Amino acid sequence: MRYRALGKTGFQVSALGFGAMRLPMRDDRVDEELAVPIVRRALELGVNYVDSAWGYCNGTSEIAVGRAIAGWPRNRVYLSTKQPVRSPEDVAQWRSRLETQLLRLNTSYIDIYNCHNLQWADFLAYVAPNGGVLEQARRAQVEGLIRHFSLSCHDSPENMRRFIDTGEFASMTLQYNLLDRANAEVIAHAHEQGVGIAVMGPVGGGRLAMPPSVLERYAPDGGTIGSMPELALRFVLANPGVSVALSGMNTLEQVEENVATAGAVRPLEASEQRRIDAALDAVKREADLYCTGCGYCVPCPNEVKIPDNFKLMGYYRLYELPEYARRQYAWMVSRGGAASQCKECHECEAKCPQGLPIVERLREVAATLGA
Repeated sequence: MRYRALGKTGFQVSALGFGAMRLPMRDDRVDEELAVPIVRRALELGVNYVDSAWGYCNGTSEIAVGRAIAGWPRNRVYLSTKQPVRSPEDVAQWRSRLETQLLRLNTSYIDIYNCHNLQWADFLAYVAPNGGVLEQARRAQVEGLIRHFSLSCHDSPENMRRFIDTGEFASMTLQYNLLDRANAEVIAHAHEQGVGIAVMGPVGGGRLAMPPSVLERYAPDGGTIGSMPELALRFVLANPGVSVALSGMNTLEQVEENVATAGAVRPLEASEQRRIDAALDAVKREADLYCTGCGYCVPCPNEVKIPDNFKLMGYYRLYELPEYARRQYAWMVSRGGAASQCKECHECEAKCPQGLPIVERLREVAATLGA
């Protein structure tokens, strides 16, 4: 395993981190009989950064992590966890939740304690003011309950830079991968300021787990592409500003494979990068023939998320990721916005600059992904 500095924390963290959001489940909680050996195997192979959160796995992820590290030398693992800060109630409960997380994790301190999915507006309203979370976090640091205060973030790149420039955060967890590169400049700025970067979704939340044959069809000079998850991890770790890439591993086989990749990782060569970029661009152009995602068709009076539904069809057909597409569609059905909500009013078709048969295609999405 290779190790990197996590900003100015003094921590040397493994290039591959364990993301404890997708641990195996049974009856709406983590199946500890399966999960604990998986986390322990990662630790044995040199992974020393484990990331969880207050709400992961219905609140049972931290419990499983706590069991997994029991008996492991505490100075050989860096625990990262999070709690949300989005309301006055979150501010009021911040300390009690921290104490609960310490009990769940079976530890007397947390190495990296994050505001979960922090937005700039919430920072101004609930973190920065007197009596807010920042004041409580500094007190917890003095007491030795947390070592470094950090955040995870899905805000705009501009606001991410604002978080870095406050000087209040030791590290930031953000999204960055072959398909999502909008935060590249944020990572560079964090590196300059000594803020550590943990990358979530290095394999695009499963989107880059496509068969290599998908891109090989579009590679400009033919030839093999290689394992997409391996290439995705190599891409992320090639960035000098990235301290650790988090992988949500839920089998022993995934741990073995990812550790082997991270241990032998070498940066993508310029020629490899050009071939992959050209192939990804070609796939996107073909996907755009189905829907460019311009968004003129929304809002829909029946709250169908039309571009999102069509994007899932792209993953189903072009990226050859049927299970990923169906899983995401099922999530949309449960949360709202799925193609099955369409009432065939045809308002969207009048607004579509490409003149697409949107209603017909929404029927296709519902039939294909909802089956």
